[in-house]
Amino acid sequence: MRRYKHLADVQKLMWQLEQIRNIGIVAHVDHGKTTLTDSLVAASGIISFELAGEQLFTDFLEIEQQRGITIQTSAVSLAHTYEGKEYLINLLDTPGHVDFSGDVTRALRAIDGVIVVVDAVEGVMVQTETVLRQALRERARPVLFINKVDRLIDELKLTPEGMQERFIKIITKFNQLIRRYAPPDVAERWQVSVEAGSVAFGSAKEKWALSITQMKKKNITFKDIIEAYRKGEQARLAEESPLYEVILDMVVKHLPDPKQAQSDRIPVIWKGEINSELGKDMLTCNPNGKICMVITDIIVDEHAGVISTGRVFSGTLEKGKSVRLVGLGQEARIQQVGIYMGPDRIIVDKVPAGNIAAIVGMKEAVVGETLIESGIEGAGFEELKYVSEPVVTVAVEPKNFQDLPRLITALKNISREDPNVHVKINEETGEYLVSGMGELHLEIVEYKLKEAGLEVKTSEPIVVYRETVTGKAGPVEGKSPNRHNRFLISVEPLEPEVIKAIEEGKVNMKQDRKERANVLRGLGWDTDAARGVVTIVGPNILTDVTKGVQYMREVEDYVIEAFTEVVNEGPLMREPMRGLKVLIVDAMLHEDSVHRGPAQIIPAVRRAIQAAVLMAKPQVLEPILRLEVRVPQEFLGSCTKVIQGRRGRIISMESEEDIAVVKALLPVANSFGLAAEMRSETEGRAIWGTEFEKFDPIPRELQEQTILETRKRKGLKPEPPKPEDFLD
Repeated sequence: MRRYKHLADVQKLMWQLEQIRNIGIVAHVDHGKTTLTDSLVAASGIISFELAGEQLFTDFLEIEQQRGITIQTSAVSLAHTYEGKEYLINLLDTPGHVDFSGDVTRALRAIDGVIVVVDAVEGVMVQTETVLRQALRERARPVLFINKVDRLIDELKLTPEGMQERFIKIITKFNQLIRRYAPPDVAERWQVSVEAGSVAFGSAKEKWALSITQMKKKNITFKDIIEAYRKGEQARLAEESPLYEVILDMVVKHLPDPKQAQSDRIPVIWKGEINSELGKDMLTCNPNGKICMVITDIIVDEHAGVISTGRVFSGTLEKGKSVRLVGLGQEARIQQVGIYMGPDRIIVDKVPAGNIAAIVGMKEAVVGETLIESGIEGAGFEELKYVSEPVVTVAVEPKNFQDLPRLITALKNISREDPNVHVKINEETGEYLVSGMGELHLEIVEYKLKEAGLEVKTSEPIVVYRETVTGKAGPVEGKSPNRHNRFLISVEPLEPEVIKAIEEGKVNMKQDRKERANVLRGLGWDTDAARGVVTIVGPNILTDVTKGVQYMREVEDYVIEAFTEVVNEGPLMREPMRGLKVLIVDAMLHEDSVHRGPAQIIPAVRRAIQAAVLMAKPQVLEPILRLEVRVPQEFLGSCTKVIQGRRGRIISMESEEDIAVVKALLPVANSFGLAAEMRSETEGRAIWGTEFEKFDPIPRELQEQTILETRKRKGLKPEPPKPEDFLD
């Protein structure tokens, strides 16, 4: 009965903008996000209070329950009363493991504020920093919940003064990160503080929490908390100062409603004209305006088809309305509209602006796509910027050959649901190569294939390297097979600051040509090269600096295709390229279009780029992880031995009481099996986090061996090609 009453409450509240909060829960892995979500869900009567913290309501995939971690973001809508008013809290529980940071990025686009959960014992960890940085980049305002305070009392036996010291340390570090990563106009305003009530403390597992507001309201102090633990009366704390009340009060008071948030966020995350009709509708979160929604999650359901979930920024979604998918340039019709209650998608008639909704009917939609009501002009949203990229690959094949078509379909669906999974066929071996963020990410892909009823064989994890150039080469002449077309092509390394600008979205192909040229000139490019950019693929640029070459415009698509082929599979060992700048210096093209078709132009350009790359001191780059380990002092030696034995480079070592904090850089190639070794060497006492840091040149002594092994694995001749192999 409560469930239906709750649904009716939710539907009514969806229209009261001031009474809506769209929030996410983010944290380092195992700091207690899902347990916290459980307690909040229980307070709304969706699950029983006794099961909260054990049921892991939003971890509804079987593997999430087995592993005890969150793998995909899940949504739930809750009703909460604060100071006599009903509020609707649309809540997203996100993963904390570094392999699923892409999921966090997508969720943050849909929300306006985050509860950052930090373990009171472990403090601010690597992934805490990553998720906070991501949230601030999306202009989602943070509040802080210091969890597992019970451990400070039970395990560390801290006094109230000792606890206070610990809290001050965590809050200070947290505020330093906000100062470092928040947009300058909000860095000070968004600082959290105990006095303001934007910090709460508690135990999600034991369902109690405290904040300064609650302490005054209920007249409870930390001495009372310690006393309750001494007497074994933790259950009483959950009744006197329930977790959900403290957290949701803090959310309502300190995090913005959709109207406030959108006036602040839209100018930053939307690329359209702010003064247009649609721009104004979004700034004011107008439910009567034209529809604009961004898709942040896709599920391919065998019964319902493609379900797209996302944030409605303006207008009202309803069945039958026509929308345009901006990125794809296609029209589609909304077949069904729904909202989420954990694993259940509940169909409703309408969902207005300012809410998170699910729609059925967008067959072609992809994550990050913008939907705009048909007949209205408008730009898409800023591209989602991921903190990492796929750096580990496994080869997958079905045990029964007749399952191959089903495997292809299943892999396509998985990569649609998760854009951080890349699928590719190795033409030589016929294997399907699946790339992901790490070992665990790929294990989940394998699990999903088994769930789909497929038996598969997978290889050991393989590292995805990058190829680059360290010198200049060219102009190299490329001739078409019929000898009627010629291109002169040079290559050189792309400047690090330009790579950074591409990765931060400051240089892209959606920009106006003039605007892009200005940015590149500011980064040191000459005018011709800056104006002549033809395409950008990954962190690689192709630019045309020719003067007055006839028919160049007509063959542009073929030139782009040739460049794309080379940067997707470099000449050294067919790995993606990074940091390559290709300049078309001159060209001579046949006047008859029959003689300058794709079969002539593509090989001419591709072979010239490949030869030039091999002349420009090519080099292999390997992915590097940033590793942070917290370990008792007595195991420090064992911990550093494990890191150094894996080609790791220690950057710093600090002490926090009896704990050593080790920061290091570790090649992905040497990270497989790290967990098992670290656990056995430190008797399970080390806790650590990793995060993708950068691509670095592989040591010279390993370069040749890596090229040889990679080529062999791909079924290529062991010896890498020479420039003359591509020239005739």
